[in-house]
Amino acid sequence: MGFPVYDYRTDVRNVLITPQIRSRFLRMEPGQTAQLHSHDLGHEIFLILEGRVEFEIDGETEELGPGQMCVALVDQPHKVRVLGDEPMTMYLSVTPHIHPTHTPRTMDGERLPHNFAPPSAYDVEPDMEVSVSELVTRQIKTAQQLAELTQKCAAIQEEMGEQLKSAVTDKDEASAIAARQAMWDAIYPVYKAVSELGDVWNELAPRITY
Repeated sequence: MGFPVYDYRTDVRNVLITPQIRSRFLRMEPGQTAQLHSHDLGHEIFLILEGRVEFEIDGETEELGPGQMCVALVDQPHKVRVLGDEPMTMYLSVTPHIHPTHTPRTMDGERLPHNFAPPSAYDVEPDMEVSVSELVTRQIKTAQQLAELTQKCAAIQEEMGEQLKSAVTDKDEASAIAARQAMWDAIYPVYKAVSELGDVWNELAPRITY
């Protein structure tokens, strides 16, 4: 069994949703616009596949066509408008993908309350058999595990960092490489734990609806 292959002509939807990245194909009709918004944590990449669009990013405007790409960085207000008489199809990704995924903006760029979009907005089916109470418990436990790993990591960075500085000063390549590896070995589980915290949070946050 092979890996999934996606086609922008038929898979016009979210194709990958993780705390590290959300990616999708998006189709918009002639004249359609998207509300001005930004992302608190994520950079958003847009690659135009068909049609022409006008992007406004952080107050600057550019027109893009097939094969062209642009990027809205963290906290940069951005919006898009389809130009001409033809629909537009693009690939986009947001990295990382952590709720609240969008911060709406006024026309003047002022921040509005966060938008905690429902799972359906990202083509995700929530596991309703898991209660909000269970998710909160998992959130707390995962946060505590992250705190413990971060404390251990900080201690190792301090110890190995001093060894790395000495090794670089002494031009001791083997010791420098060993210290660098030890620092990374401590950093890696922290990033894994951050992803796990994001997983739980992305399940919990959209469930709080009134």
